[in-house]
Amino acid sequence: MGVANMIEKSSEEELKARIDIVDIISNYIELKLSGANYKARCPFHGEKTPSFVVSPAKQIFHCFGCGKGGDAIEFVKEYEKLNYSEALEKIASIINFPLRYSREDETKRDIYKILIQVQNWYRDNLKSAIKAKKYLKSRGIDGDSIEKFGIGYSKSSNDLIDFLNRNFISLDEAKEVGVLSSRDGKFYARLIDRITFPIYTQSGKIVGFGGRSLSGHSAKYINSPQTKLFNKSKILYGYHIARESIYRKREIIISEGYLDVILLHQAGFTNSVATLGTALTKEHIPLLKKGEPKVILAYDGDEAGINAGFKASFLLSTNGIDGKVVLFPDGLDPADMVHKGKIDELNRLFSRGVNLIEFTIETIAKSFDLKNPYQKEKAFKEIKSYLLQLSEIIRDEFIPFASTLLNISPRLFNPKLAYIQKRPLVEKKSIEPIQNSRCSDIGTLTLLKTLIEKPEMLKLLKDIDTEYIFNRYRDIYELILDRKLDNPKVLELSLDECYKSLNESEFKRTICNLLIIKYKNIQREIIYQNISYPTKQYIMRKINTEIIPNLKRGKILDDKALLSGINLS
Repeated sequence: MGVANMIEKSSEEELKARIDIVDIISNYIELKLSGANYKARCPFHGEKTPSFVVSPAKQIFHCFGCGKGGDAIEFVKEYEKLNYSEALEKIASIINFPLRYSREDETKRDIYKILIQVQNWYRDNLKSAIKAKKYLKSRGIDGDSIEKFGIGYSKSSNDLIDFLNRNFISLDEAKEVGVLSSRDGKFYARLIDRITFPIYTQSGKIVGFGGRSLSGHSAKYINSPQTKLFNKSKILYGYHIARESIYRKREIIISEGYLDVILLHQAGFTNSVATLGTALTKEHIPLLKKGEPKVILAYDGDEAGINAGFKASFLLSTNGIDGKVVLFPDGLDPADMVHKGKIDELNRLFSRGVNLIEFTIETIAKSFDLKNPYQKEKAFKEIKSYLLQLSEIIRDEFIPFASTLLNISPRLFNPKLAYIQKRPLVEKKSIEPIQNSRCSDIGTLTLLKTLIEKPEMLKLLKDIDTEYIFNRYRDIYELILDRKLDNPKVLELSLDECYKSLNESEFKRTICNLLIIKYKNIQREIIYQNISYPTKQYIMRKINTEIIPNLKRGKILDDKALLSGINLS
């Protein structure tokens, strides 16, 4: 029986009758009285002016900005990303209401209590475990992290069994939750002389443990076995701690181990989680889609890490999840880099990475000898099969990348492209009167209007390809440069109220947006240029990993230098 069926209906109704929406929401955000209602800035979308209203009379909330609304349960569900029953349990804990559960589920709750008691015992053990504390210190884990993640220590098998007996805990039930195992009718502890890491569900319920050996055991790390509470293929270690940060940043870092997560959090990467000794699975997908975060796969750069990255990239991208792969160099992992103080380098690695789809396509291509036409054909078929599992829009976006990588025509991937003729990268257009194309050129015209009123902004165009930016309005730009402001074309634009003058920040952002369009066009059209495959690959990668990410961050690049460094002839 699932969690959703645990709470008795009568207990649920009693809880609902006691809920006060103002009290519940006040636990999450600051509410201010406004007439008969309360107002706040909406926690579900960024806003400067409060449009989030709570009605104590109607016991509902509504945001006039994003449209979200409902009762207190709906608020907790949305804010905490919980299901209905988990939200009820959260509210019950806030108002200290004792929920009643069905008889079968009371047993399950007793089992949870066993795990909590064992976890407390592990944590107490660590206080006097000199060897364990020495190991944690050697890995750079501080006291705050030990407390935050509940790290403990498991003693001998007899010590655990004595503890269970003293506390009248059934050994059969301890085995049922994975704390004990048995052989020939004799019970023994699963974790012996190990650092322990409690494992929780996304809603914060303890369901199992991981353990790191301190005695040189061949199995350095082991987890609790599969139980009716614990399924390692559904859980991400540290998610219950990282959850709020994940939703706020709309980004999740997935690494390979407990220590990676703990040390990443310690270094400020509080949106970090890890798989539990297994690859990402389809069962992880619903959890990864909550809040729609961008996924960063942080894996070792060895063969095993590349294979894991490929499988994860394939799974995530074919399930409509966006993200990138970051492979760690020189045998390092996230935990090592934090311990060595390489935080700036970590930031750089996480800000770069390779797009999931590009990584998948590249990994497939690298498994074939592309100089051999028969091998190349196999690579093409495998990549095409993969692309067909993506949505049409996403697929069409990456066909140019795949065709460039294989040095083949994009028409082979998509027959619809057959009508496209080879054409120059930047198509020269004749200058047209303003009124004929204003609607499609608002950005350019707004820049020009700003230059009329604020000529000091010209300095921002020093390194920009103004021929592209102003294209059909090149004549107006030249007139403004010469300060011929009484020219009819300049006067017409100056007096047109449809276009406002921008401040410096807005001016830069508009330039960046126009340049993003430019470089995306270059990406699409580079495949038709008569240049070598390595050059095409270099240009595509440079645009994807350096130029567009910088422009999206509002950084105006030396556009002229970039163009001069790329031979498109």
